[in-house]
Amino acid sequence: MDHYGEAMTAASATQTYQISGMDCAACARTVEVGVAQLPGVESCALTFHTAKLTVTGPVAPEAVAKRVVALGYGIEDARSRPAAPVTTPSFWRFLWGRWETRLALFGTLLILPGLVLNELLGREYALVNLCSALALLAAGGPVVRSAWRALRVNRAITINLLMTIASVGALAIGAFTEAGMVMVLFALGEALEGYTSTKSRDAIRGLAELAPSTALRLTREGDDWRESEVPVEALRVGDLILVKPGARIPMDGRVARGQSSVNQAAITGESRLIEKGPDAELFAGSINGEGSLEVAVTRLATDNTLSRMIALVEEAQERRAPTQRFVDAFASKYTPAVLALAALVAVVPPLAFGQPFFDAAEPTRGWLYRALALLVVACPCALVISVPVSVISALSNAARRGILIKGGAFLEELARVRAIAFDKTGTLTAGEPTVVGLRAVDCADPLGDSRDTCAPCTEMLALAHAVERRSEHPLARAIVAAGREHGLDRRYPAADGVTAQVGRGVSGVVAGRTVALGSHTAFEQLVPHPADHCQPRSLLAQSASVRCFMK
Repeated sequence: MDHYGEAMTAASATQTYQISGMDCAACARTVEVGVAQLPGVESCALTFHTAKLTVTGPVAPEAVAKRVVALGYGIEDARSRPAAPVTTPSFWRFLWGRWETRLALFGTLLILPGLVLNELLGREYALVNLCSALALLAAGGPVVRSAWRALRVNRAITINLLMTIASVGALAIGAFTEAGMVMVLFALGEALEGYTSTKSRDAIRGLAELAPSTALRLTREGDDWRESEVPVEALRVGDLILVKPGARIPMDGRVARGQSSVNQAAITGESRLIEKGPDAELFAGSINGEGSLEVAVTRLATDNTLSRMIALVEEAQERRAPTQRFVDAFASKYTPAVLALAALVAVVPPLAFGQPFFDAAEPTRGWLYRALALLVVACPCALVISVPVSVISALSNAARRGILIKGGAFLEELARVRAIAFDKTGTLTAGEPTVVGLRAVDCADPLGDSRDTCAPCTEMLALAHAVERRSEHPLARAIVAAGREHGLDRRYPAADGVTAQVGRGVSGVVAGRTVALGSHTAFEQLVPHPADHCQPRSLLAQSASVRCFMK
């Protein structure tokens, strides 16, 4: 653990670690309590959803690491942790990837003979009982070890201790199959909770994949510029990078040279393409259009828009909802209470009412058996994990769709919402451009929206369809879809000599005529026209982002 040996330079320094090996919120509580007891720790918080441990105070990093390892979990410095690709395995591959869950699978195989012969057929065999006992040892080994560590280090009664007592007690009264089955089912349940939490964490980490991990850096060598592919972490503010057509933009920056249209819906939620020229701002994770751009980096990889978005989501997860706070507080008192209640169930009836404590001929009549059953049934693990997993799943799914919710408390408030006001154009859209209106110069309709009856409008759409039908530009796909919708896709063949002009539009030859489609800026520069041609006749015309004209 040499990398934990750095000196503490501040009286109340904050350290951040990534914890591994946790399957449920109770595991996080065990680590949090254990680290909080170290001398010098002023505050300690472990968020189960992100597996991130934050420690404040003049405590040596190696002491924190030693305590976490003593509790049976892994620890890494969050700052030095490499960004691994997000590849959530299948459930069975997840089970096979950890030795604890491999033992649980092995225990599942060992318990099957007892389940079939003892429970279903009612037959007792010594070899079958031995298999059940081995199943208990295989699946229960990690559980017992965890319970002992929490009891020894934290002086805490945990869910694992409840299951250990219940299983050992069942074994002591001769209920071999029940003892093995309880532990196997508990171990598999813990593994399922761990898998669910891993998927939730990977959903957040998957946001990072919106931006490439490498970039093409431009460096001057004499009179030439040389391209070199480098990790985004190696870029510094002011570096010049090249973004090719169709590529994702790897860093926040400003356009130094070039012009293109950019799809930044993943960052800003805007469904339309945004024209970018010199000095325009770009966001990491957005998608470049048809033109090459030379971009001057304005923020480091750890401080770009996408990184801050991920940090906001993780911060939101740390703000616990009222229900989650209640469940956490309830579980911390519930577990010792259940253990005490089970002890009373086992002792009070035999002592006060002369009831049998243990009946060898019929174990289910004894109150010891009933106390052990209470321990198994009352295990609060499902309760403890239910609210956190629901909250993290909702926050993660919202984040993937571009919605940032500040925390579980605000998420719960949505249940009380009866009306929502949206103040941004494009918020309630499908995120794809579409043709919403047509207005030809010769259109007789003063509003210019009667595309089904206006002959000049349909002719204009048919010509535009012929030019755009072989383009992959998002606006081109919208025009092609509109032409197909109105049955104009067969009026003209695909245009010849189609040429794209970056940031301006596209042109081609249709039936011997040159047809150009372009932005309003191109329309202003290339085609002399009266001023009233640009006056919007309706809301539909105002919302259009393309003007079509013929030469």
